[in-house]
Amino acid sequence: MIQTKRVYEPVEKEDGIRVLVDRVWPRGMNKDRLKADLWLKDAAPSTALRKWFGHDRSRWEEFKARYFSELKDKPQVERKLLELSTKNRVTLLFATRDMECNQAVALREYLLSIAEREGVPAAS
Repeated sequence: MIQTKRVYEPVEKEDGIRVLVDRVWPRGMNKDRLKADLWLKDAAPSTALRKWFGHDRSRWEEFKARYFSELKDKPQVERKLLELSTKNRVTLLFATRDMECNQAVALREYLLSIAEREGVPAAS
């Protein structure tokens, strides 16, 4: 199972493997409070794409298209996250306030589409 969660929400046992997918460390968080098992900076959108998007919801669909294109050039990220998700629950952590339009939500969508296409058991 792959899920998303804001880094400022309480840590729960049900989170499984907690993976930070932001390029920069979240403000006001330390390692003990975040309790991330993995910081996968390469899973984050490029700085240029992140700045272009600026959390402007009118750019969401275009952001996803550009982000997915970037992810296609990083097969190691895809493999790592799908491999983890076949054995454990994976929680993709993000810092932004927008709970619906952020890179973790987009990354989850991307991973689940690949898992479905390739028959990888990464349950939604």
